[in-house]
Amino acid sequence: MTGYGKAEGVLAGGKITVEIRTLNGKSADVAIKSNLLPKELEMSLRRRIAEVLVRGTIDVFLSFESSSQEGRLPLDTELLKEYYKKVSALGEELHADGELLSAVLRFPDVVGAGAKKADSITEADTEAVRKAFEDALAAVDTYRSIEGKALYEDVTSRVAKIQSIYDEIDLLDKERKDLVREKLKKSVEDLQVKVDPSRFEQEMIFYLEKLDINEEKVRLRQHSHYFMETIDGEPYPGKKLGFIIQEMGREINTTGSKANYAPIQKLVVKAKDQLEKIREQSMNIL
Repeated sequence: MTGYGKAEGVLAGGKITVEIRTLNGKSADVAIKSNLLPKELEMSLRRRIAEVLVRGTIDVFLSFESSSQEGRLPLDTELLKEYYKKVSALGEELHADGELLSAVLRFPDVVGAGAKKADSITEADTEAVRKAFEDALAAVDTYRSIEGKALYEDVTSRVAKIQSIYDEIDLLDKERKDLVREKLKKSVEDLQVKVDPSRFEQEMIFYLEKLDINEEKVRLRQHSHYFMETIDGEPYPGKKLGFIIQEMGREINTTGSKANYAPIQKLVVKAKDQLEKIREQSMNIL
């Protein structure tokens, strides 16, 4: 959801510049940081931005450069006089010296307040403003597309890596069961007690079933396939991918807790590392 776009439009009295910056977000949170737009036009543009960008924290910046000589250094003289009177009176009271005018010129809204106000955008400007917004949105979309390709390659390669880790776990699983079986037999032999072979085998099977990770392996692969189907087949898969990642994490954690075998647990740690990186990257997927 990270993106950036910039575009310009020519209005009757000058040039408008639109900048759009987006970051990760669960919904479309649009903030237009300007007083240039009439309220009705601003609301319409907000809806259009949310429609196109879908999700993200979206900041929109507008600036206007006047084509007239008068507009090049806009100055609110009435506000300047008010500030100056108040600062002068305070200066006399506090016996303060200094260049009061230069200080007052730095006060908010004195310089630049008259650059272009909402009531100066006419109906004739509306189409040019909309066109500038559409161009900026197209630039954001291009930015996101480029980033999205790299993001796709990264997360899908990590899903493939998790699947290959589980292929390694498959190879170790039979070895693990044989070692557990031998360990239990040796423990009984060390106790030097006589046991019923049939009963012992039943208990052995029951114990091994509690350590069995076949269901976790099957479900993890199913979730991995579902992840790929979702990212390949849906226009905005981000939220659903988040749920799938949670399920993958649950299977990986259960595999680790039931494995009771150091070589498998090391592989589980590797799988967790890959999944955490997928989780971080998925926050930027629409």
